[in-house]
Parts: sequence; C-alpha cells; structure tokens
Amino acid sequence: MIRQDLKTIRVLIADDHILLREGFRTLLRSNPEIEIVGAAENGKELVELTRSLKPDVICTDIKMPVMDGVHATRAINREFPNIGIIALTIYDDEHLIVDMMEAGAKGYLIKNAAKIEVLEAIHNVYDGLSYYCKHTSAKLTKMIATSKFNPYKKSETLEFTERERAIIRLICQENSNKEIATILNLSIRTIEGYREKIQEKMGVRSTPGMIIYAVKKGLYIP
Repeated sequence: MIRQDLKTIRVLIADDHILLREGFRTLLRSNPEIEIVGAAENGKELVELTRSLKPDVICTDIKMPVMDGVHATRAINREFPNIGIIALTIYDDEHLIVDMMEAGAKGYLIKNAAKIEVLEAIHNVYDGLSYYCKHTSAKLTKMIATSKFNPYKKSETLEFTERERAIIRLICQENSNKEIATILNLSIRTIEGYREKIQEKMGVRSTPGMIIYAVKKGLYIP
C-alpha cells in the first residue's frame, strides 16, 4: 500500500537479539516513509523509550528479559493507546500472540516476514487497523476470534446482504473460493468480487481478519 501523504511513520523496535534489531534497521532504512527512532533490548527499556520518543508504531518481540512483550504492551497501551503495537513472533507462539493482542497489540508478524509484509503491517496499525500475519494458521485465527481481544467493539455494525452473509459463513468454515463457487453455483470470479467487497466493508485485508471480524460481530458462531 502506497501512502498518499508525506508524513514519516516513526517506528521503535524492541528485541533482545541485536541481529534482529539491526536486521530491522537494514530492512527499513531505505524506505522514505519509515524512520527507525530507537531500539530497545527488553520490555522495561521499551516502555522508557516509548515515553521519551513517543513513536507512531512499535515492533516488539514477545519473549524478552527484565520485562516481556506482553507486560510492556499492556503498560504502553494503558499510557499511549494510540500507538500501534506489532508483536514479532515465531511460529509456535500462538498462546503468547493471543496474550499480546489482549494486552493491546494491533497486529503480529513472524520474525522472518518479507519486507513488503512488514511495511503493510506498519501502515495498517499506523492507520488504526489490525494486522494479521499472512502465515496465520486456522487454529490461531480461531484462538484470536474467541479471545477477549476485540478491535471492533467500538466500530459501527455494518449491514451485509444475505448472499454476503452466506459467503462470510463459508469463508469462516475454511472453504476456498472454488468450493464456495460450487456450493453457491456461482463463478469463482464472482466469489472473488464478493470477497473484495466484504473485506472493504469490514476494513480488513486478509482471510484471518474476515473471520475474526465475523466472530466478533456475531456474523458467525464457531
């Protein structure tokens, strides 16, 4: 996503491994829309740097010494609720990811995510949206959807047509576009068009985002 404004997004990084911190700096250094304003090696330092630097977005590891990412996120969200926090994680951190989202994180990424996905995540949380990593498993999607985390609790309730609701239910049941097209006797291209329209209505950009929205808004009961 290319931003139309010229404002630089100020990003703070936190991880106890210097190679990851430096890797993030290198990854984002050449992007004119991103400014790395600082780096912390533990949760306590992250909270302190957040107070002094007041970044727009924070990318933080979950498992850190002194204070972990969950406690740091909870403290930062309580004091600076408008800062977008992204959890940096590995594949087997599913329960910790849910803890991070409930603590106030707006999204999460696996640590070896491609540059384009890192940028998309940063832009999303900067714009007040949630971001769900493209590698999200069905199990993790359901865990987040049924958790206390609810980014949609203050948003308006949208109206969906009966056809859209049917497609939403089939997506939540993990059907592919081809399978949905067969079930509803429609073309795959028509289903793709519906998916795009539904995602635009919901303000999400991924299948996990659609499922989480649907569960949180009562459009689908798992």
